[in-house]
Amino acid sequence: MKKVLLVEDDLVLQKLISEYLEEYSYLCSAFSNPVEALQTFRDKPDDFTIAILDLGLPNMDGFDLFKKLKQIKDIPIIISTARDDIGNKIYGYELGTDDYLSKPYEPRELVLRIEATLKRYNKAASIKIHDLSIDISSSRVFLNALEIEFTKIEKEIFLLFINNLNKIFSREDIVNQSSLKDDTKNRTVDMHISNIRYKIDDNSKKPKYIKSIWGIGYKFFYDN
Repeated sequence: MKKVLLVEDDLVLQKLISEYLEEYSYLCSAFSNPVEALQTFRDKPDDFTIAILDLGLPNMDGFDLFKKLKQIKDIPIIISTARDDIGNKIYGYELGTDDYLSKPYEPRELVLRIEATLKRYNKAASIKIHDLSIDISSSRVFLNALEIEFTKIEKEIFLLFINNLNKIFSREDIVNQSSLKDDTKNRTVDMHISNIRYKIDDNSKKPKYIKSIWGIGYKFFYDN
């Protein structure tokens, strides 16, 4: 059964959506508090197939929650909100939302949007780059069919690169978008990059994957 992370502070609507989705074989894990939803997702990101987010939430704006979820795992996300102005829609799509559903709507429409999103997502569920295979849905990485055992931080950094191929990241960018938090020492980031390179069989002197950008940071090179 596909599991949905639903974050909606309107409890009546939350109950309605949960019950309706379960009729279509979706198991809902529903939250009104985005902080609790984030912690649950952080603990078990692979449990969830898709997320449905409201924007007007207590304690944390829905867009902020969106970004934090995506940093943990590239899960498909549909925004479900009463904010139907074009500015919010544009911002949502710029962030990478898979769909934007303005309230009010019929629950059946949400089911159709979920099904369409998952069909699109499953088509791009894996990436092949030279000898590397990346299963996006499970965040598993394989080198010549053998699974690579990354540490938590190594996997965060590797997936940050994979989700942003050919984008240059400074060391500070990498720190801010990973569990390194306030450790901004260049040697800490460089150490993790070195470990990743070793595990993916990448030669730092003649890299085919992670390239050093002098004076800036790193990028994961992909020429398709």
